[in-house]
This record gives sequence, structure tokens and C-alpha cells, in this order.
Amino acid sequence: MRGKKGSVYSPYAAVLLLGACAALVFGGCREETVEVTEASELPTIAGKKVVMVIASKNFRDEELFEPRDVIKKAGGEVIVASSSLNEAKGMKGGTFKPEVLLKNVKVDDYNAVVFVGGSGASEYFKNQTALSLAKAAAKKGKLVCAICIAPVTLANAGVLEGKKATVSKGKATAIEAKGAHYTAADVEIDGRFITADGPKSATKFGEAIVRALGQ
Repeated sequence: MRGKKGSVYSPYAAVLLLGACAALVFGGCREETVEVTEASELPTIAGKKVVMVIASKNFRDEELFEPRDVIKKAGGEVIVASSSLNEAKGMKGGTFKPEVLLKNVKVDDYNAVVFVGGSGASEYFKNQTALSLAKAAAKKGKLVCAICIAPVTLANAGVLEGKKATVSKGKATAIEAKGAHYTAADVEIDGRFITADGPKSATKFGEAIVRALGQ
């Protein structure tokens, strides 16, 4: 047979074309669709409240904004705390004005405590208020989370002893010295503790927090 422009069609060619389409439908396309669906499934966490602790200066932008957005989109409430109420500036130029002083955070008011990284997060490594918050959250069974170098604060608080954890690679020995089992994973989950290695894992970190809160 000939089409409008003289192209030749044959039953054999039609069979080949149908076979190719079937291979696409029942092959790789179906797998890709499943992966997208699974990655996008997050529980609704309406009613859950999270406090994110940032450095007074030089917090890591992605590690605050990306998990915060993920949590809020899932219906959670996010409060940002710091050692100062002055506007904090991120390492990449972003800014955020903390809503509560770290010393005024009441762990009973929250379902999760999240320590954000960035070079400035070292201010909390030996800060007794931060260490006490991490200890109290762990003792009360809250979700205790940290990303980038911030897991060092959790380790110094003694809450990662015997736990699997990850951290910015340069701080691996710091958490191991306090009894943590460093895994080098992007995001590590051990019970009620979630740690992540840095900004590239920020969204995945936020998703892990949402899933844990949704259980």
C-alpha cells in the first residue's frame, strides 16, 4: 500500500513497529515509571513539629532550606533556632532570621530536633546548651538528626555511641572517637537517629526525616 506521499507500508513493517512499541511499554519505560512513583511518595506529617538549629553565621544554605521545604510540603511545622536572633547568613549568601533562641527551645514541644551543618556549626560542638538539647531529645525518644559536620555535636553529646552514623568525611574520626560507627553513607538511619554527609544529600535527608515522622 502507499500513503499520501507515496511511502510504502507492508504488514511485515507494521508487525515490527508494533513489536518495538510493545518492548518499550513492557520494558524500560515501566521500570522508570515505578522509580519516579516510589521516589515521590512521602507521608503527610500534619501536626508534627520540627526545630532546626542553625549557626549564627555560616550555616550551609542547602542544609537548611532544602529539608525545611520538604518538611513543610509534607505538612510539618518548622521552627528555626540559633544562638542569636540576629539574621544569620549562609555560606552561599542566603539569609534567615531565627525564630527562637537555642536556649529557649523546649524539647517537649517538638517531634524532631535537626542540627544543620556548614562551617559555622562548629560553634555547637562544645556548646552545653546544644549538647543538652541533643541529650534531652534522645532521652525522650524524639527524632534526632544532623547533617554535614553537625553530627559531631551529637557525638560529643554522647548520643551516637554504638550507633551507625555518617558525617562530612573530614569529621569521620571525630564521631568515631565518641563511639559512633561511621558508614560513609549519604544518609544513615539508626533507630531514631538520622545523619547525612553534606549539602548534596540535603533533600534526601529531609525526605528521610519526613518518612520517620510519618511512621
